[in-house]
Amino acid sequence: MKYLSSCFTFATAVLLLFSFHPSSADSHEQFVQCLYKYPHITNSISDVVYTKSNSSYSSVLDATIQNLRFFNISSKPQVIVTPLDVSHIQATIICAQRHDLQIRARSGGHDYEGLSYVARNCLVQAGATIGELYYRISQKSKTLVFPAGECPLVGVGGHFSGGGYGYMMRKYGLAADHVIHAKIVDVNGNLLDKETMGEDLFWAIRGGGGASFGVIVAWKIKLVPVPSTVTVFNIARTLEENATEIIQKWQRVAIKFNENITMKANMERVNSSKSGNPKVEARFESLYLGRVDELIHMMQKSFPELGLVREECTEMSWIESILYKAGFPSGQSTVVLLNRTQLNGLMLLKAKSDYVRDPIPDVGLERLWHFLYEDAAKYGYIQFTPYGGRMNEISESETPFAHRSGYIFHIQYGVYWEEKGDEAAQRYMNWIRRVYKYMKPYVSESPRAAYMNYRDLDIGVNNNGYTSFSQASIWGFKYFGNNFNRLARVKTRVDPRNFFRNEQSIPPLMSNGGK
Repeated sequence: MKYLSSCFTFATAVLLLFSFHPSSADSHEQFVQCLYKYPHITNSISDVVYTKSNSSYSSVLDATIQNLRFFNISSKPQVIVTPLDVSHIQATIICAQRHDLQIRARSGGHDYEGLSYVARNCLVQAGATIGELYYRISQKSKTLVFPAGECPLVGVGGHFSGGGYGYMMRKYGLAADHVIHAKIVDVNGNLLDKETMGEDLFWAIRGGGGASFGVIVAWKIKLVPVPSTVTVFNIARTLEENATEIIQKWQRVAIKFNENITMKANMERVNSSKSGNPKVEARFESLYLGRVDELIHMMQKSFPELGLVREECTEMSWIESILYKAGFPSGQSTVVLLNRTQLNGLMLLKAKSDYVRDPIPDVGLERLWHFLYEDAAKYGYIQFTPYGGRMNEISESETPFAHRSGYIFHIQYGVYWEEKGDEAAQRYMNWIRRVYKYMKPYVSESPRAAYMNYRDLDIGVNNNGYTSFSQASIWGFKYFGNNFNRLARVKTRVDPRNFFRNEQSIPPLMSNGGK
């Protein structure tokens, strides 16, 4: 089973408006009237505003949700705005503040905790998905690409602003490392570019999460070169084929590979329909920026334990490798990257993350296999993504993304399930929380680091929306390390009253968020 995670259309982030104060029950109606009267609307806004009485409300709300946990939620937005231009965003921000509504921006719907709901340079607007971005670039060039993630349905707005892992991170770093310009609408409704927003805010939105500071409407990105032919493989090794020993060796060599290779190692469950008995395996997924013969030579020299042979590898173009990694059938047209519907069908998901500085010993790996045999791990996985190369060369303060040199790999824990209901959800989430607890001795500490784009409310949350600096530091230092203090200073300057907030947003330095 392959786990499920893993300059274009304007359609910028969908804006969701919530009311958290019973006394303002009619505020959404006043908000809508404010929109209609806003003096600087470029195009008619009536066609992009949806209230609960609108017949299209539910379909618009659910259209981009990728995690079934967030269908039919009880706390639904009072109003949805699907802006067609910047003036719609500006009006929404101003009117929301006037009528006591909180705004949440959603660009792709891939948020793990549901908090959102060619030249060498390229302009991409925040509503585009990664798949749409890749497709449009590929229509102009076969050897210029952008180093971002492998999931085509992810929105660029959240992906770029949170860092943005991808299969070329060891060669080029993160997506955020290649953002060279941006446009954002601030709390006052002003459209700011790189110069007018200032160096500190431009720094903050490239890894610190844009949703804490405003509504990002566009990014200018720097493309990078790739060869016309790349090589991929996706192979499994069972316990009988020494999977534990191979992972043990992978921990020591993957960070030292040539920077053109990124090879992930997954510990996952295999559900056999013939025997009915679960099995486990190590799956190795790789992208090499070059030809297969070169890859085989390097693997035989530095990682012979894997036993990689030419027949297990496939040469293709870089854009074809995106389809391959996303699980599309061989020969599928790249036009499929423009499709915004869920590839594998919706399931429910919980995920968590960790960072590792020293190899996990054999005893630690062996216990992880036992977790995967449990019933709740039917669609469970533990994914290791290697560091090294460019990731070790960029300073931890260059962007808010602080997890750079000193780590050997990143871990994503994930579990999907199909059963509906709270009891089933609790069973699966308890499983992943036990795995996470078990891993504490083997991962980073002080703080136990986490990746913001794999949002995890288990590591700290403030439900009333007015997060103090001391409360936010619980998760802030996990996500951003020492950069958290600077992010809070930027927040204090650009949004001192904490209008742009969520359960894990960056707070102002004031003790109660300015209220």
